[in-house]
Amino acid sequence: MPILHLQMHPGRTDDQKRAFAREATKAAVETLACPPESLEILITEIAKDSWAVGGKLKSEA
Repeated sequence: MPILHLQMHPGRTDDQKRAFAREATKAAVETLACPPESLEILITEIAKDSWAVGGKLKSEA
């Protein structure tokens, strides 16, 4: 059972997330030769004040 985990900042619509899930599933089924029902996709939204790059919070950029 493949599991894809997408982490991103909040702000995408449900339609965008739905489209991502649909297209990522298509790609995984084609490349991993797995049935679509076996693929799980986890979308985690992480606030910019909880995400740092280069020692600096993204909320400070």
